[in-house]
Amino acid sequence: MYISKIQYITPHYQADNYFKELLNVIDAGVDWIQIRVKDLPYQQWLDVANGAVALCKQNNVVCIINDSPAIALQSSAHGVHLGKNDMSPIEARNILGATAIIGGTANNFDDIKSLVRQGIDYIGLGPFRFTTTKKNLSPILGLDGYRIIMEQCKANNITTPIIAIGGITGDDITGIVETGITGFAFSGYIATAVDKKLLIASLKKVLA
Repeated sequence: MYISKIQYITPHYQADNYFKELLNVIDAGVDWIQIRVKDLPYQQWLDVANGAVALCKQNNVVCIINDSPAIALQSSAHGVHLGKNDMSPIEARNILGATAIIGGTANNFDDIKSLVRQGIDYIGLGPFRFTTTKKNLSPILGLDGYRIIMEQCKANNITTPIIAIGGITGDDITGIVETGITGFAFSGYIATAVDKKLLIASLKKVLA
């Protein structure tokens, strides 16, 4: 199963330019997009998901829905990313089927062990530092936190892809890569980049 090393999480939903910005990110070389829209009515959320999934599939980009297996199923997305307070991966798998991609959020090694036992496909580990894109933030991990957790994963033969997330910028990349992390999930860092294509190319080079 393909798990991208560079994952883009959509920032706060703005109807005027949402799909235009998605296309800009795709054109820059992103091949994995997580649709995270908060506080929208269900039907509007589904409409956004349907549009995003169609755009992604036209461009051979993986499209993951945040939080909702139901939206993922109805929109024919490639999978779902579950937060710590969302449905369990086992329940989501029963809804979406064996071929769906199911990711989960972790903040510590116990979270990782639990997700692995439940057959998760990849894990978003964070936050690295404070970020305004997520409410009810878990404890900040920092570089030392990543290093310790990745050492625990190695000692326990855990090979599930682990993606760093949460307020990460260019200055952090090299240090985090050295911990053994699989890849990165970004929101604002990519969304606000002046030259997105150059940024994505440089990230791919570091992670190659």
